[in-house]
Amino acid sequence: MSDKTPVTHDLTQLFEKIKDVRMAMLTTTDEHGSLHSRPMATINPGKDEALYFLTDINSAKVYEVKKDSQVNLSYSNPESNVYVSVSGRANAFRDEAKIAELWSEPMRAWFPKGKEDPSISVLKVTIDKAEYWDSPSSLLSRAYGYVRAVVTGEASKDDDVNQHAQVQPK
Repeated sequence: MSDKTPVTHDLTQLFEKIKDVRMAMLTTTDEHGSLHSRPMATINPGKDEALYFLTDINSAKVYEVKKDSQVNLSYSNPESNVYVSVSGRANAFRDEAKIAELWSEPMRAWFPKGKEDPSISVLKVTIDKAEYWDSPSSLLSRAYGYVRAVVTGEASKDDDVNQHAQVQPK
């Protein structure tokens, strides 16, 4: 394993990792100080270096981020062995132009009145830091790591078969 995880200020790789992961687990702190997680659909990751969601203005998450804006988003794609953790600050607000930009017809399941529904709120997460792990899922890659460990007697280095980095925006 690597002694030091590489740090980058470029969010491009982070957004590339999560662009095909439909759902994230959003964790907030509830009124009792306990962590509270729920699934959220990320919309267009990478727009202005933030993550956006649409939610009900009266939801617990909106109340929770108004009390404590620190949140965590966890992304997982086991099929491709991609895992991402994002820490940031959330802000919930009503902006009809932003709602129209983020809107897609499948969201009508949560907002039957469409993008004009007055209960829609934008939840923006500004990224403070993130970390991702990306292990090649191919049998050949895993076999390489196994053979290397058997031949050398050493565990595979992260950069031999894995990508792992911390991301800290400027």
